[in-house]
Amino acid sequence: MNIRITGSGSYIPNRVVTNADFAKHLFLDDDGTPLSYTNEVVTEKFKQITGIEERRYVEENLLTSDIAYFAAQKAIEDAKIDPETLDYIIFAHNFGNVKDGAIQTDILPSLASRVKHSLKIKNPKCVAYDILFGCPGWVEGVIQAQAYIKAGMAKRCLVIGAETLSRVVDPHDRDSMIYSDGAGASIIEATEEEGGILAHETASYTFEEAYFLFFGNSFNKDHDPDVRYIKMYGRKIYEFALSRVPQAMKECLEKTGIPVENVKKVLIHQANEKMDEAIIHRFFKLYGKTPPAGVMPMSIHTLGNSSVATIPTLYDLLIKGQLEDQELNKGDVVIFASVGAGMNINAFVYQI
Repeated sequence: MNIRITGSGSYIPNRVVTNADFAKHLFLDDDGTPLSYTNEVVTEKFKQITGIEERRYVEENLLTSDIAYFAAQKAIEDAKIDPETLDYIIFAHNFGNVKDGAIQTDILPSLASRVKHSLKIKNPKCVAYDILFGCPGWVEGVIQAQAYIKAGMAKRCLVIGAETLSRVVDPHDRDSMIYSDGAGASIIEATEEEGGILAHETASYTFEEAYFLFFGNSFNKDHDPDVRYIKMYGRKIYEFALSRVPQAMKECLEKTGIPVENVKKVLIHQANEKMDEAIIHRFFKLYGKTPPAGVMPMSIHTLGNSSVATIPTLYDLLIKGQLEDQELNKGDVVIFASVGAGMNINAFVYQI
């Protein structure tokens, strides 16, 4: 028995927001004072570091559970399965449903339950639940699905990663330009086909790192102090990721016995182009190698950082041939890896 991704789907929102759309924003430092340079300088530096030129936001009438449902439908169709045969629906997100203009999140009922309802699944033994694991949530959902299948508790699972970060960002914080919306979904199941998930690795660093990402007040001191927004210590996250993620990827790969030369692609959480490139270079440096050309497909330039959705949407675009100059072929070895709030790190090695 091998555990494979047998279907995938994604939802890329229609609203395109370019860096130029932030030209009229009043960006402030964390002490509430205006930045000492123009927004043109802010956006240019931002593009140099993150690689982001534009990002996608959902329409006002859509919620995180809605776009998750759209992606789930596509994954089910792609796998050609009856949704009634699903044993688990595992939904990774971090902020629940936040209505446009609202200040509260809604996770009652769970978003997984809402997706199951939208899919019109009647089977009560299809268990639906949410996980909060930061940006690595979808990867962790896949690892959990694999564990259920290995334990004989399931044969087929739906794992979703979806987020509408545009509704929890501080418009006065330049970091708000990083975040975006999106959804990706995958069917994970036991098959007789060769390959699939070969090894995994997960870790949570909380002693000093737990609050590198957190919910905090707007930089605009006139805003309601009871309304919170996603905040981060970017430099600390960058240093943490570079010190921990490559080693976790190496430990994961070593469990398989596969040489690094056989790794065709690394699908890494689309957090920041500069950081992701540094992680990949450091990973290959652990083996005394340099990264081969094209080993790290990227979607962040046009889709931004949609947290738990970046890897499943990247995989879906890649496996369906929708990324320019990138492809996956039968037998290819791929590493999936992520880092995010918690601070959590995880990875799995997968053979197409």
